[in-house]
Amino acid sequence: MKEFGGQPLFLDRNDINTDEIIPAKYLTENSKEALRPHILEDLHLEGFDAVNDIAGKKIIVTRTNFGCGSSREHAVWVFEVNNINVVIAESFARIFRQNMFNCGMLAIELPKEEIDALFTFGDDAVFRVDLEQNQIIVENSQGGKKNITFQLNSFDRELVQAGGWLAYADSKY
Repeated sequence: MKEFGGQPLFLDRNDINTDEIIPAKYLTENSKEALRPHILEDLHLEGFDAVNDIAGKKIIVTRTNFGCGSSREHAVWVFEVNNINVVIAESFARIFRQNMFNCGMLAIELPKEEIDALFTFGDDAVFRVDLEQNQIIVENSQGGKKNITFQLNSFDRELVQAGGWLAYADSKY
């Protein structure tokens, strides 16, 4: 099973859509790897620089309705090829959320108060997701630490543990 943790990329905005995650002009690429350099290149967020801000990040923390817009797997694939396998938000667009689980990745929904608390940890925070305990453990260099419990239904958990829908289907059918 994948390890879920690392440094977060904080995207403090609602309604980040799939065109901002991966612009439509790249949907004709014939490999996931070809998507890699185009992650979030059309995201307009004050102070955000896709080239420099994404490097080394493993988790995204954001606000409501993440992944809205066109329903495309490419929006999840671009995270996968950039080694980002967890997105934490107040809410997700339904299809984007399911595509995350289908690829063996985590889409974790938390209440606004918990998201607000995560944003206070800063860019030096390190997150670890304990899938067995349904917990996110966050620490930073100033000694801050927080454990947050999240919910995950049993089928989504099985998809993640298997490594995605294809691996899950191979093990069951």
